[in-house]
Amino acid sequence: MEKVSITKFSNLTMMLSPLVPLSLVFIVVCSSSSLWAATSSSIKHEEFLQCLLHHSPDTSSINKLVHTPINSSFSTLFNFPTRNSRFSTPNTPKPLLIITPSNISHIQAAVICSKSHGLQIRIRSGGHDFEGLSYVAYHRFIVVDLINLRSVTVDVEQSTAWVQSGATLGELYYKIGKKSRTLGFPAGICPTVGVGGHFSGGGYGSLLRKYGVAADNVIDAYLVDANGEFHDRESMGEDLFWAIRGGGGGSFGVVVAWKVKLVPVPASVTICSAKRSVEEEAIKLIDRWQYVANKLEEDLFLAILWNGGKVSAQGGGKINPIALFFPLFLGNVNELMAILNKTFPELGFTKEECKEKSWIESAASAANRFQIEDQPLEALLNRTPINHGSSFKLKSDYVKEPMTKTAIEGIWKRLESQDIEGVTLALIPYGGRMSRISESNIPFSHRAGILYQIGYILGWDEKGVEAEERHLNWIREIYSYMTPFVSKSPRTAYVNYRDLDIGSNNKYGKINYKQACVFGSKYFGNNFNRLVKVKTKVDPYNFFWHEQSIPLSSNL
Repeated sequence: MEKVSITKFSNLTMMLSPLVPLSLVFIVVCSSSSLWAATSSSIKHEEFLQCLLHHSPDTSSINKLVHTPINSSFSTLFNFPTRNSRFSTPNTPKPLLIITPSNISHIQAAVICSKSHGLQIRIRSGGHDFEGLSYVAYHRFIVVDLINLRSVTVDVEQSTAWVQSGATLGELYYKIGKKSRTLGFPAGICPTVGVGGHFSGGGYGSLLRKYGVAADNVIDAYLVDANGEFHDRESMGEDLFWAIRGGGGGSFGVVVAWKVKLVPVPASVTICSAKRSVEEEAIKLIDRWQYVANKLEEDLFLAILWNGGKVSAQGGGKINPIALFFPLFLGNVNELMAILNKTFPELGFTKEECKEKSWIESAASAANRFQIEDQPLEALLNRTPINHGSSFKLKSDYVKEPMTKTAIEGIWKRLESQDIEGVTLALIPYGGRMSRISESNIPFSHRAGILYQIGYILGWDEKGVEAEERHLNWIREIYSYMTPFVSKSPRTAYVNYRDLDIGSNNKYGKINYKQACVFGSKYFGNNFNRLVKVKTKVDPYNFFWHEQSIPLSSNL
């Protein structure tokens, strides 16, 4: 790889936020010598901070760039983007400091100085890493939090956008919707998810059957590598550009911004939301859905949110399990009714359960617990998730053959449990364009042959070790129960639903290719070995790593 040209770097600084230096921050942080001495006697804080200053070309000052545990901002900053209170406890390992860069040079300085001082970096964009890998580590580390790098620039004429990694999906959608009601982007439904992590792992959403996953629609990127050098697609090369689009975050560098191809959507789309209980033959409908959803025309996405526990994940008191059928159709309600009445008449959708609106309006509505009621577009800008403060555990599966009705009844019985709070099984249909994109096109390999994806999403507010163990045991038991009904050899999983239960590297950073092959083959299939080759080439000393990062080649 070669460094990007000065001209391209100048163009980047125009797109990014104004340059913000470190000088005044160093005065504040340098007063915390006792903290640094206590946390790591081998690191002289003055040298580290001077290193940052030396490698940052700006000379003015900023007050909120470097945060240490003695700063009042530290706890708020650490906990706010954290979407899982399991990792917000007093016993959670904390970084030596958090850097909130506002410019590419700050990221370069953080990489260079961390490397020279034996510190590891964790990179955080939206905080939806439910195993905490983007902000928790068991050794000396800092967090580079990209919350200040969140600009979105939309080019309607070219149908493209540049979006910085610290932006949320909601912020991206809002900017697109403000510029055009006939352009969209195929990414996730949850608006508080950070762009950086979402794109890095593929990023599925309600347009995937029409346009693929988010990473399929990335056409350029800006990245800082393990040497602190800045690259765009041309200078990083096609191998690395391939790897960052679905190879998982935190393995190859810091992706600062992404250029995406926007996709055409009709001026009016239709969304519906219909709950079906066991008395309304929900089990039969779920069984039938398995044979229908992946074969529907690609303009129609028909998902199921299967909710249970003593408190519904959709809110509101003690309930029996409920199946919420949620279609998004790129057309009007009459066309949708005609399709469903022909292909899935048992579902019995009515027009009253549907609404026509623009794509951006449908995104705002869906973000409100998959409802169809109108929501202000500004709701997409709220970075605080609905379940902020809850604990979570996620798992995932891919299904290639329909489950038996008996298996569905077994799941239903488990969702009746009153020992857990809120659980959702998200059934996401594949087919359409997903079946036509090669599994090697990007690292996201889950393509042809997949009927649907299952996301197991378990959340609880009850505090204490016993509550955590009870909920973790529940989700692990249903995951075990599902073994005969999902993909095999390997049992595949979605990398953005990180799950340390399926394997991990040594948490202290020792390279173990054999261990990594276990989870690597589940996340990436046949693409894993290519990812290892790219990793070995661009980061041969394994600077960027975490418990499920891409390892170096075993041949080293």
